[in-house]
Amino acid sequence: MEDPDGFFGEDVAATYDEDSADMFAPEAVGPAVDFLADLAGGGRALEFGVGTGRVALPLARRGVPVHGVDLSRAMVERLRAKPGGDAVGVTIGDFATTRVDGAFALAYLVYNTINNLTSQDAQLDCFRNAAAHLEPGGCFVVEVGVPELRRLPPGQTVVPFRTGAGGWAYDVYDCATQSLSSNYVEVTGGRGSFRSIPFRYVWPSELDLMARIAGMRLVGRWRSWTREPFTHESTGHVSVWRRTDR
Repeated sequence: MEDPDGFFGEDVAATYDEDSADMFAPEAVGPAVDFLADLAGGGRALEFGVGTGRVALPLARRGVPVHGVDLSRAMVERLRAKPGGDAVGVTIGDFATTRVDGAFALAYLVYNTINNLTSQDAQLDCFRNAAAHLEPGGCFVVEVGVPELRRLPPGQTVVPFRTGAGGWAYDVYDCATQSLSSNYVEVTGGRGSFRSIPFRYVWPSELDLMARIAGMRLVGRWRSWTREPFTHESTGHVSVWRRTDR
C-alpha cells in the first residue's frame, strides 16, 4: 500500500463517520465509554487506532486523559477538527510498534482494529507494545469479532454482509492463513468502484496466548461493552487483560 495513510487515506477519511454512522450512535458509543472510563479509574488512557475520535473524544469529555496512536493523518485531521479535538494528543505511527512517553492505566483497541495488523507477529507486537505502556496493574482492552467460519459451507470462501441497489460488500476468508479481506463494490451514476482492505482474523484463545507472552493475564471476556456473557453463539467479544509481571 503506497499511501502513507495506509488503507484509511483521504478518500476513506472523508466519509468515514457517515459510512459508520451506526457505530457513532450514542447507544453504541456510550457503553464503550462507560466501560473504559471505569477501567481507567482516573488514570491515563492510550487508544491504538484512534481514527476520527469516535471513542477518544467522549472518553476525554468524561475526564479521562486520552492519547491516541494512528497511522492515518487524514483520519486524525478529522479528529482535530471536531469540538474538543485538541484535548486528545495523537502520535502518528504504527500502533504495533510506536511508543508514547509516560505510563497509562489503560490501553485499548476497538471495533476490530486488531485485525488491521495482517500478521500474527504484528498482532503479538501490539500486545507487547500495549504492555510496555501500562503502569503496574494496568489493563489492555480489545473489542473484536469472532471469525464467522461457521457461515462457510465446504468449498465457499465468501461471506456477503451488505447488498443493495447501490452496491454490495463481502468478506473473503482464507482458513489456511487466517487472512481475511473486506471488499466493497459501489455503483454511482452507472459507474462502479471497488475497494479491498486486508485483515487477519484472530481467535479469543490466540489473543489470550499473545497476552501471556506479553506479560498479561485475562481478567474477563464479555459479548459486548454491557458485559453480557460470552457464549458459543457470540459474534464478537470485549476482552480485558491485566499486566501482571511487575
